[in-house]
Amino acid sequence: MDIWIIQDGVKQGPIHDFEVRRRIESGELTADTPSWHEGLDGWRPLVEIPLFTREFERLERPGKAMEPPPETSRKPPVPSSGPDGPHLVRRFWARWFDLYLFSGIWWFGMWAAGRDIGGGGILNNPWIILFMYVPWFALEAVLLHRYGFTPGKWLLGIRVVNDNGVLMSLAESIRRAARVLFLGVGFGWGVLALICQIMAFFTTRRIGRPLWDHAGGHHLETTPLNPLRLVVYVFGLFAALQLQLIVVAPHVMENVKKNFPSMGEHFEKNPPWHLPERK
Repeated sequence: MDIWIIQDGVKQGPIHDFEVRRRIESGELTADTPSWHEGLDGWRPLVEIPLFTREFERLERPGKAMEPPPETSRKPPVPSSGPDGPHLVRRFWARWFDLYLFSGIWWFGMWAAGRDIGGGGILNNPWIILFMYVPWFALEAVLLHRYGFTPGKWLLGIRVVNDNGVLMSLAESIRRAARVLFLGVGFGWGVLALICQIMAFFTTRRIGRPLWDHAGGHHLETTPLNPLRLVVYVFGLFAALQLQLIVVAPHVMENVKKNFPSMGEHFEKNPPWHLPERK
């Protein structure tokens, strides 16, 4: 959403709401800053714009430190759950664990249902590939609304909550899932997914959290990594990848055999993946 403000007697805008939030957090804009956006009948204090009310409420909470306390009064950090950083590595691996797990189950389900995978089938239908992950993000929205985590996030000690510490409403979690699908993973579609991941990385480094959490007012609560959960994570990721490969790889190998005969003969004698023939 585009916002107009009046600061030091000068009208400024349009300013994207992400930038307005950043300026609120940095103290550049105050609660009584005159502001306006399309649909309002006149200028209003920034704090009265529902889009930013949460930002000022968060800053006004007891214990909020606009000025750091003296060194002598500071307590050492407690290694417990809390919104203690963007956790880029955990986010990345939790996200792709979920996507690979869903993808492995999805491809195996297509094979078990007797769907045509190669040839003129699913692999060559760009629309199916483009929207393949949509059901997962619908499920993710429900999981985050009910529990605050997905399988990957739970294994890596991540929980997503609102800035006030409560779980997201279903509407909030759906909006978050849609933003991640579009902006975070680019529908999981080849080069587009890579570009979105790179942009998300640098944006998170700059503003401290991804756009989908910044826009919705969400943050991570984390717990120390659990060794047993890490073992389950590694095993689950490997199993999910293998499940996907044993379905997709044979059809990829067919293309290899057509274009590279000598390599195709090698794979024909020593198949890396194999599924039993359906009767």
